Amino acid sequence: MADNIVEQAAAWRAAGRRVALATVVATWGSSPRPVGSQMAVDDRGSMAGSVSGGCIESAVAHEAAKSMEDGEPRLLSFGITNEMAWEVGLACGGQVQVYVEAVE
Repeated sequence: MADNIVEQAAAWRAAGRRVALATVVATWGSSPRPVGSQMAVDDRGSMAGSVSGGCIESAVAHEAAKSMEDGEPRLLSFGITNEMAWEVGLACGGQVQVYVEAVE
């Protein structure tokens, strides 16, 4: 699946769009996507792939847009405590780190 995401990012770049690629680089505890999961975002707000199963993707897309603007990569950290997880219906908490960079 990761190849399709990279291929989509390459197609967007070939069409003249700016693109950023987000990659899960670390997880602790419960995480919806494993290390290596990727999501591509273009400057029109299109997305391909997934880094979280939906729960943090809007924040990642927002940071991807910033990365496309300023060219700076970002390391994002997201987490939920065990107590918070139980309140929203999850079995346990966890953390995920996502690296976001513009594709040139």
